[in-house]
Amino acid sequence: MGKCITVIGTGYVGLTTSVLLAQAGYKVFALDINQDRLSKIKQGKSFFFEEGMDQLLGPVVRSGQLIATDSYEESIPNSDFVFSCVGTPDNPDGSSNLSYVFKAAEQAAEHMKNGTVFTQKSTVPVGTGEQVERLFKDRGKQIAYVSNPEFLREGTAISDTLGFDRIVAGGDDKQAVEAVLDLYRDIEKQREMIAKHAGITLPSHRGSYIATNRNSAELIKVTANAFLALKISFANSIAKLADHSGADINAVMDAVGADHRIGRAFLNAGRGYGGGCFPKDVSGLISSATEHGVELGIMTAAADLNESMPGYIANKVLEYLGSFEDKKVAILGLAFKAGTSDARRSPGVKLANILSHDGARVRVYDPRANEEARQDLRKGVEICPTQDAALKEADAVIIATDWPEFTKANLKKYQQLMSGDLFYDAMNVFDRSKVSEAGLKYSGVGRS
Repeated sequence: MGKCITVIGTGYVGLTTSVLLAQAGYKVFALDINQDRLSKIKQGKSFFFEEGMDQLLGPVVRSGQLIATDSYEESIPNSDFVFSCVGTPDNPDGSSNLSYVFKAAEQAAEHMKNGTVFTQKSTVPVGTGEQVERLFKDRGKQIAYVSNPEFLREGTAISDTLGFDRIVAGGDDKQAVEAVLDLYRDIEKQREMIAKHAGITLPSHRGSYIATNRNSAELIKVTANAFLALKISFANSIAKLADHSGADINAVMDAVGADHRIGRAFLNAGRGYGGGCFPKDVSGLISSATEHGVELGIMTAAADLNESMPGYIANKVLEYLGSFEDKKVAILGLAFKAGTSDARRSPGVKLANILSHDGARVRVYDPRANEEARQDLRKGVEICPTQDAALKEADAVIIATDWPEFTKANLKKYQQLMSGDLFYDAMNVFDRSKVSEAGLKYSGVGRS
């Protein structure tokens, strides 16, 4: 195979990309300035939880197929491809902070040989690639720029890569675009082996390879995430109506989603979306549109609706309890979704902070995200080592993440541990009758 690749950034996207390319036979430099991350990776361990990651990472580190480094000088000059997977946090005004993107491009430009393909996987506003290309030209570099947005879900990133819906690559250099797509074709050729080593079920689905222009590729990613976020917010807006009209939002969306033109996916009402992608991509799209003189009112409304959900749930709990004074509330779930330790912009964390601020005594527990959530929780919120400790003498319990540990739990034991009886299903995943049979009072979002 012969080609060498540097991946700048070892977060969820960068490390997954590095590991899978190494598993496909490429020599990969995983480049990062975070020494704690590098130290962990050099031990063959991921610093975040992702199914199958450690099983794939360990062997390629030990074999030297993947080299963790903080040196641009060691990695970039030897590489035929450079993938930029650095963070793009949002600014206070909602726009994307591209300082890491441009810094990575500038540092890479100092060491890249002419003919290198620079591939941008970070989610960036449309038009960013044009600025990076200009940066390379100003430095006299003949570098092909390709936009290659990621569509991975945390918790299923490896599975999503092996069973992708689409691989998108966009740029002016068609040969470079095809060269990037060929890297993924090589991963696909090894998909059975990779899945076996990861200990995951190989997805049956195989998607399409899409070659397009640079700006279209950049806009595809944020548009896809914005539309999914819009579906969630739409479901939650109807859930609020269901709460006031006696309808059941699950029954409503099951029937609406049965229309093949609409589909059931992401029409799940609940505590709203969180994580490192949806909130940032929605605000970034709104900001990018504003810069181009376009108003995206529908996305602004979706973001506002999503932001309101933790407070809405807190008010529903307050209605039942009458007061938060001397009341203990257990919140189970701090990760923004099951299957990951990521607690960024977690609705569960927001809910805990709201309840604590309003006077409730809040205990929280998550199987994977206790430590990651700690810095974002109010000081008065107690982080518990087990769900039983969180539930002890609680007046109410709120399920804020649908971990199997919660959805398959013995609800009768919940009732025995608690002092009160309110069971608030903020994920809308429980059977109301089974909760009632356990002696608990069921309530959900749009299912009251």
